[in-house]
Amino acid sequence: MGHMSTKYRVQNPKTNEIEETFDFITDDELEQALATADAAFKQWREKSFEERGEVLRKVASLFDAQRADLAKIIADEMGKAINEGDAEVDDVVEIFNYYADHGAEFGADEEIPNERGGTSVMRKVPLGVILGIMPWNFPYYQVARFAAPALMAGNVVMVKHAEICPRSAAAIERIFDEAGAPKGIYTNLYAQHSQVSTIIEDKRVQGVSLTGSERAGREIAAQAGKALKKCVLELGGTDPYVVLDASDVKKAAETAWNKRIGNVGQACTSNKRMIVMDDIYDEFVDALVALASSYSEGDPRNPGDGAEFYPLSSRDAAEKLAQQLKVAVDEGATLHVGGEVTGKGAYITPAVITGIPAGTDSYYEEFFGPVAEVYKVSSEDEAIELANDSRYGLGGAVMSEDEERAKRVASKIDTGMIHVNIPQARGAELPFGGVKASGLGRELGPLGMDEFVNKQRFYVAGSDSQV
Repeated sequence: MGHMSTKYRVQNPKTNEIEETFDFITDDELEQALATADAAFKQWREKSFEERGEVLRKVASLFDAQRADLAKIIADEMGKAINEGDAEVDDVVEIFNYYADHGAEFGADEEIPNERGGTSVMRKVPLGVILGIMPWNFPYYQVARFAAPALMAGNVVMVKHAEICPRSAAAIERIFDEAGAPKGIYTNLYAQHSQVSTIIEDKRVQGVSLTGSERAGREIAAQAGKALKKCVLELGGTDPYVVLDASDVKKAAETAWNKRIGNVGQACTSNKRMIVMDDIYDEFVDALVALASSYSEGDPRNPGDGAEFYPLSSRDAAEKLAQQLKVAVDEGATLHVGGEVTGKGAYITPAVITGIPAGTDSYYEEFFGPVAEVYKVSSEDEAIELANDSRYGLGGAVMSEDEERAKRVASKIDTGMIHVNIPQARGAELPFGGVKASGLGRELGPLGMDEFVNKQRFYVAGSDSQV
């Protein structure tokens, strides 16, 4: 969740220079924001799904229209190449339109048949003000996943974004204003940690959704639990990526690598543990090493056509990752290539590491960056056991030219999302979330709108109901 004392700032990871700082919200301003949000909720909850959907559609179209500027903002804040930033905006547009289109259906009353003569209906009633605590790795997409379904359900949202994403945080709020959203349905807060606790405890606030580190998740879940508030947590992952066989091993390695290098490896659902069958393992590793070695430093603002890697979100993140790799080597792993922090910024050369000994700290840790971590196995059972030997359980994939074989192995893997013969399926309609230390609850799809509602039993007596 960043350093306690640092302000919200744009610290360009390409140069490590601080380009702009922003003050924390004052306690008085926070109180005013809470009062405004609470007042907005009283009106917003009365709007029809159609009326709410109009606002969401307008938000989607403004994101679409402003994509070039939005992509530049995050290139400077967290180092995402503008072509990847542009693709992120596509996801945001899709999500807002998806909930605008399907909200009425997802939020509809559901009759529950009963034998007692009366009518029982389950209503989905909005809860109130919901706090979102959002990460820097997908500054727009993560917010959309939280805000679109919560707002469509009739809640209002307040967002405490990552300390390094103040401009994108402000841009999202500005888009809501431009969309004609009532003041207070979407509020950006440059809040500090102590203020987050205050918000969670406030009686006007009914829930909290956090995407971030496991440590942050434990902290926020503890506060939410104490305040008896609903929480949704989307935390880390060490997703298994099982390669059972491949006639073209080089191509299989390329597919795995392309997934791993997306967003410079800074994604919860990156294929952080590649689990490869022994007969293709050596060739697979060699292919990864060749790929990693072929990359050169790219400028997030001006991505080239070739194989380029971009800075991590911060110099601190790059140094931490380099240190993690050093520790793994000390524990007995082999670093084949990469792991060098270069220059003043947050660039770290793409790495391939193998042979991390089972049971070590490194074996269980998440490497949040461009690191292909590969394990050799000699049977399906061994692959399944390794895949499940994780504190996390977010996503994963099983690759094989025999689909039945891949499905059989995939069905034994304990994660919230598992894929067969595709690194990861994406889309607004596909529920997203994990088990174990990867978190609680689901985002996106039909499930996303169910998290922050009161599923209220509404019972009306029939003429012959027994009192």
